[in-house]
Amino acid sequence: MNKSDDEKNDEKTNEIKVLPILYSLRNCPYAMRARLAIFKANQTVLLRDLVLSNKPAEMIAVSPKATVPVLVLADETVIEESLDIMLWALRETDPNDLLHGQKESVLSTMLSLINLFDTDFKTCLEEYKCAKRYQEDNLIQCRVVCEQYIQSLEQRLTEHTFLMSDKESLADIALIPFIRQFARIERQWYLQSAYPMVRQWLNRYLQSPTFTKVMAKHPLWVDDRQDVLFGGN
Repeated sequence: MNKSDDEKNDEKTNEIKVLPILYSLRNCPYAMRARLAIFKANQTVLLRDLVLSNKPAEMIAVSPKATVPVLVLADETVIEESLDIMLWALRETDPNDLLHGQKESVLSTMLSLINLFDTDFKTCLEEYKCAKRYQEDNLIQCRVVCEQYIQSLEQRLTEHTFLMSDKESLADIALIPFIRQFARIERQWYLQSAYPMVRQWLNRYLQSPTFTKVMAKHPLWVDDRQDVLFGGN
């Protein structure tokens, strides 16, 4: 017996109710990399796009830190850190083997690299951004400090196509949003800088259909409370 349209609609509604909810901000680098991992993992979530000036009470109730991204699973587990969201998604499904078989030594190296950029490089990046924004005298000095980290990526990319090997990894999609920010601070300088492999690696992502979909603009959830289906096949 064929199901009626009403029955099909009810099934779809029930399916949506058990999907994870992702509170996100389109241009936040942490939310960006969380969405990248969810998309790469073929996971489906209910996306709630926000603005920092109007954070919904629903998000603050489950995550008092009130920063994005926040992922609320169907069992009400709350994941508040972008890297943890990435690991959750890829441990659920990893069709492109971004965790490289979850080999402990390889994963540990990936996480160490990500941590270095999340802490040391991110601090230098913020100082570089501020120096440019406020036209401070130490712009070049700030850039040179950042370049130490960019040089390490250039060396890696000279040896293989991606940061860990010739195969894409968690490290690549975790660092992309921050290298994108670096590249935009002094655009003309960056385009002529001595980092051709970094430029090629970054462009591969920025010009990809995946990045276009991950960065698609959606209606703000706080305006109409309408969830957006994100990810999946």
